[in-house]
Amino acid sequence: MSWNEDQEWEREWHGNCINSINEELKQLVYAKRMGLKMTHNNKTPYIFDLGGKSVLDVGGGAYSLLLKCVNFKRATVVDPCSYPSWIYQRYDAGSIESVVSSGEDLLKRELGIYDEVWFYNVLQHTKKPEKIIKNILASGKIVRMFEWIETGVAKGHPINLTKNNLDLWLKGVGKVEQLNEGGCVGLCYYGIFKGNHYDEI
Repeated sequence: MSWNEDQEWEREWHGNCINSINEELKQLVYAKRMGLKMTHNNKTPYIFDLGGKSVLDVGGGAYSLLLKCVNFKRATVVDPCSYPSWIYQRYDAGSIESVVSSGEDLLKRELGIYDEVWFYNVLQHTKKPEKIIKNILASGKIVRMFEWIETGVAKGHPINLTKNNLDLWLKGVGKVEQLNEGGCVGLCYYGIFKGNHYDEI
């Protein structure tokens, strides 16, 4: 399949994006592994307080984790798929910038440097994961990530990720875990890594 066909498959998978509970429950599992801690604001326990940081979510799709975040300096979600217009209105209402772009073209967008860059369940949907990670590292101080590995290649999933290639591309060592939790089943890789601008913290 071509890159465009893979993106269309992904868009069709999410459909009208109305019922997102399955994806959002899985995101809570990802967030825990990425070192994000939930707080309670007396209305909901599903809040991440970013402490005034700026965060870039690469590949966050229609329901980025940023929608559950408060107290941020700047929040941006970048994703190549086009979603229903209400998705972008929701981001606008949450003061979250949304940019329709691929991770491969991230640096061309000249979004600047963020305190943190997040990506989760993204790279197996792409053609050039090494380039995307290179762009991500160049965009932030800290990188938090979660990916499925050893999944094989299938429609909409043209890349088979491994621990070895992720360690190499991220210039670090991630953790590997077999999951069966919150709708997440499979072998995963996750961690917190230094971005190219880590020394600016």
